[in-house]
This record gives sequence, C-alpha cells and structure tokens, in this order.
Amino acid sequence: MFILLILAMILTLYAQANVSGTYNKYANVRNKRGYTGAQVATMMLQNAGIHDVSVERVGGNLTDHYDPRTKTLRLSQNVYDSPSVAALGVAAHETGHAIQHDVGYGPLALRSLFYPIANLGSKMAMPLIFIGMLFSSHSGYLMIQIGILFFAASVVFTLITLPVEFDASARATDLLVEQNFLDESEVEGSKKVLRAAALTYVAAAIVAVLQLLRLIGIFGRRSD
Repeated sequence: MFILLILAMILTLYAQANVSGTYNKYANVRNKRGYTGAQVATMMLQNAGIHDVSVERVGGNLTDHYDPRTKTLRLSQNVYDSPSVAALGVAAHETGHAIQHDVGYGPLALRSLFYPIANLGSKMAMPLIFIGMLFSSHSGYLMIQIGILFFAASVVFTLITLPVEFDASARATDLLVEQNFLDESEVEGSKKVLRAAALTYVAAAIVAVLQLLRLIGIFGRRSD
C-alpha cells in the first residue's frame, strides 16, 4: 500500500508538470480567429441563453474557476486576455461548468452540496487522527474513527469531482467546434490542454483513495 501511495504521488507530480508544460506550449499558439478567453466565455454563455453569469478577471496563474454561489466565471489574466488555443480551452471548460449549473447537472449539484462537509473534513481529519493516536483509550480510538470518517468525506468529494470535470471538458470541446471558435487544426491542442488538466484530478483521486485505505489499515491494526 505504501509503495502504491508513493507511485500515486509520483503520478501527481507528473500530472502537475504535464499540465503546466502542455498549457505553456499551447499558450503560445494564437487561435486563427483572434478571440480571447473572455470573449469566448461571454459568447458561449449568450449562445446558451445564460445571461445572469458574469465573467471576471482574477489574479494568479491557472486560477480559473466557476463559482455557482455567485454565478461568477473567473478567468486568470493569462486566459482572460489571451487569444491562445490554451486560453480558449480553459475558458470553454469553465463555461462548461456554468452550463452544468444552468441545466441542473446532477454531479455538480451533488458536489456543491457535499463541499461544506468535505471542506470541514479536509481540515479536521488529520488533527483528529493525530490526537487520537496519542491516547490508547477508547476515546482515542473514537477520535481516530471520526478523523477517518472526515477524511473519507473529502475523498468522496474528490471522486464526485471527476465526472464534473470530464463532462465540462467534453462540453468545452463540443462548443469550441460547433460554434466555430477553433478550426479542426486547433482543436487537438485544446484537447491536449484539457486532457492534461483532467489527469491532475485523476491523480489526486488515486492518492486520496490510497491514503484512505492506508488509514483504515493502520486503524484496523491499532484497534486489534
């Protein structure tokens, strides 16, 4: 289990390096129609009949996200202002999340519902487990059990995220082609950027599941 966890962490490092390298490569490829990420996101929203989602610039690199609570699509500056193939892929992907929200896509609604629990779980799990391991009494085992349950909640959130991200990327690719934002020679570059980003979510899910299984194994031995 420990070796598998190490391998999964190596996969995570590879995925992070891959997404950065792939994005940087296609960030230097200008789309032939000259659209920026912000323009594409705005037009896609309008074409989908969505008029209550705002498109805003946000600081940082690859900090792009859609906030369903405020109906705000935030694009990093390198995506917002850029006419690159990479920028259009990222902008379309985040627009895909906005469309998911608008049509009531089930996994997205479930992820939003689960977020508060998962957020609390990610913060409380390890402190509870650590404190519980300091005690040999029943209360210590109970704290470990609660900590593992909290961690499991964060793992479930990570797994729910996968179909949400895959679907947003699929929507993005379809819209970029159907609405003629990219031609056939440019679509493959956009797909590569989105596939590289998807791999980071897959790697994170694998690491989370293996960590949970390892904690369960350790807890089982302690409780015997």
